[in-house]
Amino acid sequence: MKKKIWLSTPHLAGNELHFIEEALHTNWVTSKGGNIDEFEKSLSNFLKNDVQVCVLNSATSAIHLALIMLGVTSSDEVLTSTFSFCASANPIVYCGATPVFIDSEKDTWNMCPVALEEAINDRISKGNKPKAIIVVHLYGMPAKMDEITAIADKYVIPVIEDAAEALGSTYKGKACGTFGRFGILSFNGNKIITTSGGGALVCHTQEDKDKAVFLSTQARDNAPHYQHSQIGYNYRMSNVVAGIGRGQMEVLADRVEARRKMHDFYVDIFKDIDGVEVFSEPTEDFYSNHWLSAIVVDETKTGKSREDLRLAFLEDNIESRPLWKPMHLQPVFANSPYYGTNISEKLFENGLCLPSGSNLTDDERQRISAVIIKFFKA
Repeated sequence: MKKKIWLSTPHLAGNELHFIEEALHTNWVTSKGGNIDEFEKSLSNFLKNDVQVCVLNSATSAIHLALIMLGVTSSDEVLTSTFSFCASANPIVYCGATPVFIDSEKDTWNMCPVALEEAINDRISKGNKPKAIIVVHLYGMPAKMDEITAIADKYVIPVIEDAAEALGSTYKGKACGTFGRFGILSFNGNKIITTSGGGALVCHTQEDKDKAVFLSTQARDNAPHYQHSQIGYNYRMSNVVAGIGRGQMEVLADRVEARRKMHDFYVDIFKDIDGVEVFSEPTEDFYSNHWLSAIVVDETKTGKSREDLRLAFLEDNIESRPLWKPMHLQPVFANSPYYGTNISEKLFENGLCLPSGSNLTDDERQRISAVIIKFFKA
């Protein structure tokens, strides 16, 4: 059998081991140490906009802490993108709150501002003003942040930016993850850079960062003994794992460039194939890291479905994956409110994520190209 081509694999730089060894030699292996400090500093410098970063054990933990810090409780509702991974919605339930799902718009596949305002007005009319908005930058594509933040400001609802897939992406020159009251980053194994697992909460004040660190280290009060006045969590990133992140930050710009070149690779392949649209920036205001390259297949034009293509890839031992199944279609969220039309549903039915790793070789790209050309010319 041919060697497996994966959708998106970790791509280490080589210097990660140096920082891991530093943690081991200094005996700082838990939730404090130089790697944590330097990793947070390098992320803050990369994002700019005078932000403070708290690194954690996952992006899911970061969303959970953001909701807690906004005071979300069991009586609240939180608006979030339906077209996303479940980690965007699950922390809402952790807080005992109710997720309210918002459909996509066609340009960026992200939260539709029209459906968002419709949802806000309807929830207010029912006596429950939403406590927060979680907007996702899907597959690295920035959402329409001007429209979304204008609506959020109009109704005085804080925004949490789920930029888990969008480190290195910008909207009108400003880094994704720095628009909202809080931003979320992910360093899972399949992301632009990785710490094996891990995430970060992006804050705009030192006070918020300090609160996040406090909550993520079991909320221990300042006392000589162990004393706790509120519930805390074991969410802080370890100094060993942060060492991987320090090594990865040295090559972040290269990783973004490589992912964008993979997007261009697919644009070139599909430019003469009628009925296939490559997910791309709608205007120059949007700069995507193209964490995952994706396409939408119009079966009425191609005579072939996205599932046919997925199976063709599978036959050659190449991984591809349908786009996210919308959260409002998930059994676990069957009773949650939903606003919009069927845009996210159509994207799920007809869309496919393609191998996008920054470490794909020329031979692997040739195999991918051969499958696509053979499939559509057959």
